[in-house]
Amino acid sequence: MADLPAGAPASAEPSSSGAEVKGSINLRIEAQTRQLIDDAAAVLGKTRTEFMIESARTLAIDVLLDQRLFVLDSARYDAFVHALDNPPAPGPKLRALLRRVPAWKA
Repeated sequence: MADLPAGAPASAEPSSSGAEVKGSINLRIEAQTRQLIDDAAAVLGKTRTEFMIESARTLAIDVLLDQRLFVLDSARYDAFVHALDNPPAPGPKLRALLRRVPAWKA
């Protein structure tokens, strides 16, 4: 699917045969929430299922992108790259950590 974020799980991709495997999700919701969803779906000319799938998918993509993508103006980008290219010198705590024998080797 072209609009999935990079690094999305392979299970989100169509199967090699070209047909997507479909499943179901059962939800228990309050009557007022169901009516709200139905009203919003009707405004957009969609079924409840179409509306819920599209809404949940959009939010899921946003959540995943929020964890993987951030945008900086040019000055902040330059500062970010500078920080990556010039990390601080190792302090005493890092040096001590690197001298420890890993638990799996002890």
